[in-house]
Amino acid sequence: MPNMLRLPHLALGELERLVLDLLWSEGPLNPVSVHQRIGAARGISPNTVSSALKRLYEKGLLKREKVSHAFVYRAAMTRAEFQRDMIGSVASQFGDLGGSGVLAAFVDLAESRGEDTLRRLEQMIAERLAGADE
Repeated sequence: MPNMLRLPHLALGELERLVLDLLWSEGPLNPVSVHQRIGAARGISPNTVSSALKRLYEKGLLKREKVSHAFVYRAAMTRAEFQRDMIGSVASQFGDLGGSGVLAAFVDLAESRGEDTLRRLEQMIAERLAGADE
């Protein structure tokens, strides 16, 4: 992926993405549970899973609480909040946070997913506009 834009604060490895997905879907887990669910089947050591959890914590993407002798990790934000922050960060890198370039790219992406996605986007916008009037 040499042409891929790298934003260090957003750069996530495959294991980190898997861990975030797991915590978003299942809620708080300790490193042993995370390893059992995603590490063992992939031949990844418990230490590697623990390192991924620690990196995500240091990036501010996870919170942790000491329970007995181990940390229990949970996502620091929802998936939707993470996606919003990622899009905002990319847009701000190009000085176009609210500009038409970002909006056009977003609509193009929705269009590439099909008419149903465009219609869902249209409905979401209408709902937001209706909520703004209240």
